[in-house]
Amino acid sequence: MLRIGDRLFGPGSPALMAIVNRTPDSFYDKGATFTNDAAHAAVDRAVAEGAAIVDIGGVKAGPGDAVDPTEEIRRTAPFVAELRRRYPDLVISVDTWRAEVGAACADAGADLLNDAWQGHDPQLAEVAAQRGLGLVCTHAGGRPPRTRPHRVAYPDVVADVVATCSALAERAADVGVPRASILVDPGHDFGKNTWHSLAVTRGLGELVATGWPVLVSVSHKDFIGETLNVPVPERLTGTLATTAICAWLGARVFRAHNVRETREVLDMVAAIRGSSPPAVARRGLA
Repeated sequence: MLRIGDRLFGPGSPALMAIVNRTPDSFYDKGATFTNDAAHAAVDRAVAEGAAIVDIGGVKAGPGDAVDPTEEIRRTAPFVAELRRRYPDLVISVDTWRAEVGAACADAGADLLNDAWQGHDPQLAEVAAQRGLGLVCTHAGGRPPRTRPHRVAYPDVVADVVATCSALAERAADVGVPRASILVDPGHDFGKNTWHSLAVTRGLGELVATGWPVLVSVSHKDFIGETLNVPVPERLTGTLATTAICAWLGARVFRAHNVRETREVLDMVAAIRGSSPPAVARRGLA
């Protein structure tokens, strides 16, 4: 059983995590949700479309203008506090690798710290433990935050992902993060080329087999763009195909920009698997 905040997520109930970037330079929307009003509207829409978790980020993942911890906190913590006021039952995640940002957002009401950079700041796990928050442990190939991979190589990328994520999760549990609140993320694109991300997708079942709940974040990423040779605005089809594969292989949480479309994919996979019924079933029965 996965527990984040006060919410329980059973193994047959995939959870949708909506992305809301409080950045002016997001690769996906170029700052469309940077202002408070636009960000709140995005959250309202995501919740209405089926998101159980909202992930708030204050720093672009890739290279770009420097954002110090004070500015990252300014972009995230007050927004988290207002979200908690508006949505008492919503699971609020914060995408950060910095312990001081995690602490400020925990004080504001966050439930989950989404560390996309492989424990770069080891104190972030301690913040999660001290505040009773969940933690996402992500494979990033040991790269520093906000760097792109360059001639990266692994003897076996899937084995590296499994070993690294398992070690990060065990370390988080050792410092006091509740085991039921720890997730692992294979880190598509992070410290990986396109071949690596495709291999990690095919081998996702090996990460699922560790028993740690798996979060995947594939929405509109570069490995999809390179595989199909399409720009960011044209990557939804590839994103949904990848999402379906990850759902079939056992991922539990899906970080997405397009909530309604992703929800439909997850519902369809669940119905095919037999873990949930169709919304309507009249054909051939009357």
